[in-house]
Amino acid sequence: MAEPDGPRAVAINVGANTNAPGFRGPVYPDGRFEFVPIPETEPTTEPVPTYGDLPLSFAVPAAVRDTPVHLDPEFAEYGPGSRYTYGDPYGVKARPLLDLEAGGRVYFYATLSSVADADQTGSWAVPGWGAYLVGRFVLARDPVPGDAYRDLPPAERAVFATNAHVKRERFDAAVLLVGDPDRSALLETAIPLSAPDGGTTPNRVVTALSSDSGRGPWWRRPLRFDAEATATLVELEATVAASARDAGAVVDGSLLAAGDVHP
Repeated sequence: MAEPDGPRAVAINVGANTNAPGFRGPVYPDGRFEFVPIPETEPTTEPVPTYGDLPLSFAVPAAVRDTPVHLDPEFAEYGPGSRYTYGDPYGVKARPLLDLEAGGRVYFYATLSSVADADQTGSWAVPGWGAYLVGRFVLARDPVPGDAYRDLPPAERAVFATNAHVKRERFDAAVLLVGDPDRSALLETAIPLSAPDGGTTPNRVVTALSSDSGRGPWWRRPLRFDAEATATLVELEATVAASARDAGAVVDGSLLAAGDVHP
């Protein structure tokens, strides 16, 4: 059977975690969240923001307040961001991203810690911690392989000038992405990938829509979505956004339920 026509999507794990910088961003009972990037670990050609510079409503630990951040993905509406760019040096993420084309979707997911009280029922947030979609690019152009970046015309290279990997003294991206500014965004409401019973349990967005088995540490892996699954994911994103604005909007709860892990 031929694969359905239409854009495909890949979801990539990004953002702070308990290893770097030692804490996760928070997610609130209504689905609002705060995105926290990882630390910058490489020398850069110009100063980059620190954790203290980020638009966060909570106090970051004093030990990391002056630590530079690796602002990647870059979202135009987030702090010092001005465009929608992303780069990655690792083949395990670069390979599925390079398979996409202009118009394809890249979703970014992060592990977030719930700040809901134990007695809050009906909370959007997964108890403890969970994985959530937090951002989306609709690609403005085909992904650029890292080894092709230097050969781009100056005007095309300039689009990536604000990306964290381009700011490093040693350029190391295996892929570079740029999102359409009219169709890309840091989401206002996080969309769970973890099931309601806990962070390590995948919901059906992972096991029924993506090609991932849901076994093992799925929350660290790239998740691939074919054209049909991407269309369903776009619809889920729209209904989640509508539910945040209108309590009468209905989200397909079956996709957020625990999924069947594949052999």
